[in-house]
Amino acid sequence: MTAAALRRLAEDEGIPDAERAHAEGAVTEDTAEALAYLVDPFDLVGEVDGVELQQASWSSERVEYDPDSPEWDLDDDDVDEDGDPDDDESEGEQGRIG
Repeated sequence: MTAAALRRLAEDEGIPDAERAHAEGAVTEDTAEALAYLVDPFDLVGEVDGVELQQASWSSERVEYDPDSPEWDLDDDDVDEDGDPDDDESEGEQGRIG
């Protein structure tokens, strides 16, 4: 994946040298950066009727997998009505003013 991202950077003539050097360092150090450089979110949804992507961002974090941890056990009780993970901190006391 890193090699493919570096090839794409080398072929992209529209990138200034300083930006190219920064991008090469990023994709070499982090596979997630390489993936982010190879996959254009606008291209992913550009052909989907009724969808207009306004903004996209990437982030990643390494975590240790513990199959016995409740954090890794998502069931119906952990998902709200919209299908999003139900973390009690996203609403409630933090959402109140005053």
